[in-house]
Amino acid sequence: FSHLGFHPTPTPAAARLPPFATTMSLISGRTAVIASTARTGLAKSFRGKFNDTHGAAMTGHAIQHAIERAGIDPAEVEDVFIGCGIPEGATGMNIARNAALWAGCPVTTSGATINRFCSSGLQAVASAAHTVLAEGSPVAIGGGVDSISLCQPGMVKGVVTEKKLMKTYPGIWMPMINTADIVAERYGVSREDLDQYSLLSQQRTAAAQAAGLYDAEIAPMDTVMNVVDRETKEVSRVEVTVTHDDCNRPDTTYEALAGMTPIMRFKKDGSDLNPNATVTAGNASQLSDGAAAQVVMEEKLAQQKGIEALGIFKGFVVGGCEPDEMGIGPAVAVPRLLSRHGLTVDDIDLWELNEAFAVVALENQRRLDIDPEKMNVNGGSISIGHPFGMTGSRQVGHILLEGKRRGAKNVVVTMCIGGGMGAAGLFEVA
Repeated sequence: FSHLGFHPTPTPAAARLPPFATTMSLISGRTAVIASTARTGLAKSFRGKFNDTHGAAMTGHAIQHAIERAGIDPAEVEDVFIGCGIPEGATGMNIARNAALWAGCPVTTSGATINRFCSSGLQAVASAAHTVLAEGSPVAIGGGVDSISLCQPGMVKGVVTEKKLMKTYPGIWMPMINTADIVAERYGVSREDLDQYSLLSQQRTAAAQAAGLYDAEIAPMDTVMNVVDRETKEVSRVEVTVTHDDCNRPDTTYEALAGMTPIMRFKKDGSDLNPNATVTAGNASQLSDGAAAQVVMEEKLAQQKGIEALGIFKGFVVGGCEPDEMGIGPAVAVPRLLSRHGLTVDDIDLWELNEAFAVVALENQRRLDIDPEKMNVNGGSISIGHPFGMTGSRQVGHILLEGKRRGAKNVVVTMCIGGGMGAAGLFEVA
């Protein structure tokens, strides 16, 4: 961080505290492993195949297949943690408990819904690991879901602000697009760089799909979608199967991205709003629907059952920053995570840094000095889509599978969070 004027003094290796996760393991004698992963494909919000699929069905489907892939009895699952960015409507009423029952878990399986905005899915996986490590649970599930199609239009429209907070931290209520524009302007990230990065994300996802690198994590799901006739506006019900992610645009060109008008550039009447705006529909994450789940269990139990784990949960941290620049959250959380485990950025073999906006990926990559060849190697939310509460869980499953293909050891999942936060999780590929 020398470019920011921050010159930390290295801590002598002998003076470092033992890593937090290792200390917990020594006290409890327990290790939490990711036994399996499953997810739906990602479908475009409003126009995609999940545009009328209840959140309990999507999440239940992911849980059911994660359980089947682990080869365990659903009755062994003690608790289910599901992250959700919009926990209301079709993803309300404690979606975690409802999805567990939909998946075939007995009434003895409990559930808790977690909302930490875009880190909700990662937080849920960490919470599942924590209950295995600290509370002695044999098996838990972590996952995430969002149905932007069904929930965003019907969510509470009137933002209820609070006088003191609005005066001291108005950025809490600032639209995420505005915060991304602020980060780009404040820290000098150019529109050209944003669009070039977004093109790379599209190209990487297209290559990964062509190579079948997402196939192992997706569990195809039958559902029914609404199809609106463009001319008559008549709505018909069509049976479909979601077999893959349909958000990316393999034919994307830089010229097309560069020609897009920034979302916050003009007011509705055409007058100037923000002449410095740089965020467009092409360099921001795509709205999409989907769900994911991971089975988390105690390592010895997994070994007894002959389950080949995907990876080991090592630790999770969060960190706060100014709400109006929430996009730099990973640069706050990641150093804290690595410090607690005696690691450096160079010790991490793969990174999943959520592409909420291209500026988030670029600015945090710069601040943390991450090798771009190790980050989002198969694309990210710009190209694949971003159901807010699901993404962190999807990233965990994907990075462990990709890590195994590449012979990686230490991998990190991280993202920014609305309100001015960052989250980061460390895993060891089995």
